[in-house]
Amino acid sequence: MRCLIQRVSEAKVMAESNTIGQIKNGLLIFVGISNDDTDEDIRWIASKIIQMRIFSDDNGKMNKSITDVNGDVLIVSQFTLFASTKKGNRPSFTNSAPADFAEMMYKKFITECENLLQKKAESGVFAADMKVSLINDGPVTIWIDSKNRE
Repeated sequence: MRCLIQRVSEAKVMAESNTIGQIKNGLLIFVGISNDDTDEDIRWIASKIIQMRIFSDDNGKMNKSITDVNGDVLIVSQFTLFASTKKGNRPSFTNSAPADFAEMMYKKFITECENLLQKKAESGVFAADMKVSLINDGPVTIWIDSKNRE
């Protein structure tokens, strides 16, 4: 499982000209699911993101988590996070999970984040053509891969 997280002052996702999810201060989380992801990957990566201290304290140091600042999350499925650009000029997505499995894991990830946050998470529509807009705060953008736990 791969996530690209961005600390935002606002973000929203639209599908078919309708706003589907929207947040103010918080995290925009793009989620990619691979063929071999497990519930353990979900638990590890969700916990890592929710506990990550990337919000500023009173001294301007990144020392607070999303729960410390009572922030919100917007979670968007993004199979392209598993793009392979090894050969040619057209990315291959063979490492992305099949749609049925990916949707199930995406929903589990949302639920896990909600349980850790103890509140509802906003989300996009799985497999929809979406338009995402955001104001990246910082900018702070972090890449996390559950198979490469650095």
